[in-house]
Amino acid sequence: MPALVVGPMLRHVDSHSASIWVETAEPCTVAVEAGGRAYRSPTFTVHGHHYAIVDLVELTQDIPSYSVTLDGERVWPLAGRPPSRIRLMPESGARRLAFGSCRTSVPHDPATVRVHGEDVLRSYGRRLYEAPDEEWPDLLLLIGDQVYADAPSQDILAFIRARRDTAPQDEIADFEEYAELYRQAWTEPDIQWLLSTVPTAMIFDDHDLRDDWNTSQPWREQMARTTWWQRRVVAGLGAYWVYQHLGNLSPAERAADPLMRTLLDLDGRDGAAELDAFAEKADAEPSSNRWSYSRELGGARLIMVDTRCARQLTPGDRRMLDPDEWAWLEEQLAAPAERLIIGSSIPFLLPEGVHGVQNWNEALADGKWGSRVREWSERFRQAIDLEHWAAFRRSFEDLARLLVRTDKPVMILSGDVHYSYLARTNRGQIFQIVCSPIRNPLSRLLRWANVVTQFSVATLVGGLLARLAGVRRPPFRWRITKGPFFQNAIATLTLPDEVSWYESRNDTLRRIDSVRLR
Repeated sequence: MPALVVGPMLRHVDSHSASIWVETAEPCTVAVEAGGRAYRSPTFTVHGHHYAIVDLVELTQDIPSYSVTLDGERVWPLAGRPPSRIRLMPESGARRLAFGSCRTSVPHDPATVRVHGEDVLRSYGRRLYEAPDEEWPDLLLLIGDQVYADAPSQDILAFIRARRDTAPQDEIADFEEYAELYRQAWTEPDIQWLLSTVPTAMIFDDHDLRDDWNTSQPWREQMARTTWWQRRVVAGLGAYWVYQHLGNLSPAERAADPLMRTLLDLDGRDGAAELDAFAEKADAEPSSNRWSYSRELGGARLIMVDTRCARQLTPGDRRMLDPDEWAWLEEQLAAPAERLIIGSSIPFLLPEGVHGVQNWNEALADGKWGSRVREWSERFRQAIDLEHWAAFRRSFEDLARLLVRTDKPVMILSGDVHYSYLARTNRGQIFQIVCSPIRNPLSRLLRWANVVTQFSVATLVGGLLARLAGVRRPPFRWRITKGPFFQNAIATLTLPDEVSWYESRNDTLRRIDSVRLR
């Protein structure tokens, strides 16, 4: 009898449709019963794993509860949890977004909590059990490092060591291990319930594949010399397509997706070869696929940007986005909207001192002070993760000019840096809102180091280094007006202009701070 492995996960939702994703133990027909109707989809198979995404279409009202059956056997809802419901996106647009990044999937026993802190996503789910409708988000954005393929938990390491003793011994190697990584990340009961009833949109960051993924051309060359990276990147991108990307697409976008059509046309046969070929090409030729996507949220336009796979790494002409991806982003920014919400896994606006250091390092890595310094600068870049928009200065300046010229508020939602803050520019209505980590706090030493970067002296030093390397000043100035907050956190953006950050204390959600964007 088929069983549920992961899910159900409520993914794409608009004003008239909803998509529910599942992984099952065996091939089967998945049915979602909602509002007196049954919506069905067969599973497709890759690498011996079975998946389906069921589209509920022509909806006219919210669904107070739904159930899932596999070949007629009911497997959802969970006993002891509230019903999983579907709240359609209001015609007037989203009222509240929740977001965060960087979540390690480790146990919640006292010893682990002392190191990793409490899981704020779990506490957020528990809060929603009894929260009134006005507190519910219309969409949960997971903006990077949903899983840590390069720093797996002890349970994942045990799984790896039970099946192989080959490199990489302490990291994910193939699709089977990725599948287990996602299973453990998303099946803790409170997390499972939350993901079943709050729509989610996702984008990757480096740890979904590996730390420093695509930081530079020398990094790619270094990884290509290993015996295991090619298999790993193919598995990582293939697993990302199945577990994260599919649910980002609308039913119409998914119906038009060539790979999705191919896998469904296999009629139950394993599509591992087709998925792997797609993933290999996506890595070698980023323009062959677009991971970025956008959504209309009433008066707001959400633009989720791939800042990892779409990079152009040409020495001397590094770009955060290659020409095809940049042209797409320009189109999205120019489309009609009352406000822009940009999801970038890595912050666009760092503390100004850090920004200057990254400008300086990029110039040296491009040979500004000679070949010997260039080699040292590349090692320094990789050692301390100098790979944000500031380290792709041409792309930073191009985007900065575009955003300054817009006549609408711009809210950039980011994670990655393992602390949370709000920054505002001195030109236009441009706000950088960072929430990180959901569960993976910095050590005390690294917290201290990051606090130092907030002081004016650090800003002066970073700016001086950039000027010494011949880097011109950015198109505008900015400053951090809230934070940094180093707790595990999740944030909410209540439109049009309120941001709040929350932490977890004794499994209870507690507000850290709130601010209006004015």
